[in-house]
Amino acid sequence: MTQIPAAAPRQILYFWEDFPVGQVREFGHMLVTREAVLAFAQQFDPQPFHLDDTAAEASFFGKLAASGWHTCSMAMRMMCDDYLLVSSSLGSPGIDNLRWLKPVYPGDTLRVRLTVLASRPMASRPTAGLVQSGWQVLNQHGEAVMSMQGWNMFGRRQAAPA
Repeated sequence: MTQIPAAAPRQILYFWEDFPVGQVREFGHMLVTREAVLAFAQQFDPQPFHLDDTAAEASFFGKLAASGWHTCSMAMRMMCDDYLLVSSSLGSPGIDNLRWLKPVYPGDTLRVRLTVLASRPMASRPTAGLVQSGWQVLNQHGEAVMSMQGWNMFGRRQAAPA
């Protein structure tokens, strides 16, 4: 059995209280490479328009395009790098809404815009709160290529009074 190394101790910078409703933040800068598009598609989404130039040219996309799931994965990486890995994140109960709005192509540079839509303490867990966020993934032209909405659970700085 493979041993998974223990996570290194980390400094927590963001708690539930640091995500007020209305907050907007932009972060990330990820170049989409042809090699990454092909590698992701080969492993996870081997549809021809993600793997083959000729098939992609004959498709709706017109040229090789990243899988939407690859775009989700890149967004997740940018969220981790910007705030999740230095937050009191307790995970997520899920995504409510996900849309792929425009194709993502090799050579595109992506970033994320996060908007806090709602926030509330968890009734069942006084040490945690829920944050509903809307995320847009934008390309280098400022065009939204993906949007999603969902909830995250974060630890609170202090437990709610009893």
